[in-house]
Amino acid sequence: MRTWGYPCRVIQQKPGSPLVARTVELTQTPDLLSLFPADGAAWIRRGQGMIGLGEVARLEGADFTAAETWWQEWYADLTIETELDDHPASGPIALGSFTFDPATTRLSSVLVVPQVVVGSRGGRSWLTTITAEGDAVPTLNAQPAPVPPSGARVVDGSLDREGWLAIVAEAVARIESDEALEKVVLARSEVLATDNAIDPRWVVTELARDYPNCWTFHIDGLIGASPEMLLRREGGLATSRVLAGTIRRHGSEELDLKLAQALARSGKNLIEHELAVASVARALGPFCSGMNVPDAPYVLELPNVMHLASDVTAVAHPEVSALRLAGELHPSAAVCGTPTAAARALIAELEHLDRGRYSGPVGWLDGRGDGEFAIALRCGCLSRTDARKITVYAGCGIVAESDPAEEYAETEAKLLPMHQVLGLPIG
Repeated sequence: MRTWGYPCRVIQQKPGSPLVARTVELTQTPDLLSLFPADGAAWIRRGQGMIGLGEVARLEGADFTAAETWWQEWYADLTIETELDDHPASGPIALGSFTFDPATTRLSSVLVVPQVVVGSRGGRSWLTTITAEGDAVPTLNAQPAPVPPSGARVVDGSLDREGWLAIVAEAVARIESDEALEKVVLARSEVLATDNAIDPRWVVTELARDYPNCWTFHIDGLIGASPEMLLRREGGLATSRVLAGTIRRHGSEELDLKLAQALARSGKNLIEHELAVASVARALGPFCSGMNVPDAPYVLELPNVMHLASDVTAVAHPEVSALRLAGELHPSAAVCGTPTAAARALIAELEHLDRGRYSGPVGWLDGRGDGEFAIALRCGCLSRTDARKITVYAGCGIVAESDPAEEYAETEAKLLPMHQVLGLPIG
């Protein structure tokens, strides 16, 4: 096994064997979800994206810089044969899930290279296989119907309601007493149990259907549908969607319109949003040119909530990949706070939660440096020891104007996607 010079673990199924990556264009658009296996990887939005089957290589425990170095060197050793020159996401890809804070978690970041990728994006579809010379090409099979969970219930969690209210009140007090601390993002978790094993295919299929404008993902046990694109790089253009400021939808069109108007005028939410946008612009500045930062946010409507949203765009320097940019952006004020170091320290002190890969970057990278990394939100982490359990997460930004009870209600709204897909009774 090759020594990469940093603390991580590399697993490669065919060490020493020359690998060939072959990409062929498909004449028909594949139904990605029908091919997605329970142990595969998925990245789906509006019916497009990629699914990955099997693993050719895996990197565990590396930071963003080390992960990028490993991927570039590993990719350089491949023989590439393709019918889709320079089409984003085609060819070999690495799918990654990174921890929020490696200093405060027992989990590690992971980068996985699937042996087989089926993709459909931008009007073209393809199949990529990575094999050693002489190996048979893996075959694709339609999967059986996914199995819905039954008997879902909450069996544990990081903090109960009173505990959550207490840490939010403490965070508000710290912000009011510390002129340098402007915002901190606090999260809580719930452990859900079901009577039968949780089928990742069910969760991915239901989330992709109910939240088509989100990025639905399943990578190494982390599963969810994120509304927030931390960084997309395609053809040199970098885009970051910033969400900060949230209100729960009511369901009535007339009332939701009034709620959207109230959200757009909310001083507390506008302050939170402005801090998040500023943190993204600062992080991208050294690596991009021609940046466009909107003067005001728009209201992004999702089935369960509405967010204040801004899309920041810029031209990425040619040598800077999507993974590098995601690493520079993380952790943004949207998931950590402002200033970053002080907010991260307060999170570690108050939160009583191992976030793991929740609120970390999750997405994919291709050999051209293009890729997409969302923030792992509206998600859960499947238990590695009990297939009937999953830990789900939700958080919100705390500023001086925050009300603890309102923030708790916001976390409840953000937990709804995972509650609903798992069949938890909604009270």
